[in-house]
Amino acid sequence: MTPPPPRRRGEERTRELLNATLGLAAEVGYRGLTIEAIARRAGVGKHTIYRRWSSISELLLDALSHVWSTGLDYNTTGDIREDLREQFIRSSSALSSPPLGPIYRAVITEAQSDELLRETIDARFLTVVEQRTLDRIRQAQAEGQLRDDVDLQYPAEILSGTLYYRWVLTARPIDENIIDGLINMFMDAYGASATES
Repeated sequence: MTPPPPRRRGEERTRELLNATLGLAAEVGYRGLTIEAIARRAGVGKHTIYRRWSSISELLLDALSHVWSTGLDYNTTGDIREDLREQFIRSSSALSSPPLGPIYRAVITEAQSDELLRETIDARFLTVVEQRTLDRIRQAQAEGQLRDDVDLQYPAEILSGTLYYRWVLTARPIDENIIDGLINMFMDAYGASATES
């Protein structure tokens, strides 16, 4: 049997830097973050960070992507209502808690005056979230749980965007009642038993 290849130091170091960034950000907030402070926390020189990222925003986006991609994918049970509910509860909790929530909100704020950062957030987060939701509801459509006579692209955007809007732009809570109400509206409109008006 061939032994597994040794862990690549570059990938390990990158993960260490991402984790150091998230840990420090949770302590000092977005405005307290500097490349120098992250380098000290990680026990490396600044050049080690600048070889991988050209700015603090790029580093934060990669750190957020690391959290998002490793912990917030859809779990598939076979029941679309349950899968949407579980995903929305889990992602809402993550967005409301350190390290993901405060950093993401701060990056969104910075993006309002930085077009490139705004485009990057859209490509790396919003579009990804919408596509994951679209993939899951299209799977449910193929399985007969949702109407087969509708294009689900726009409903996926509404499902994803509603909670982000409420979280980013309002002080209103996102609780299980809100999530259930959103999913009920979706299922009333697009569930297999729904009929066209």
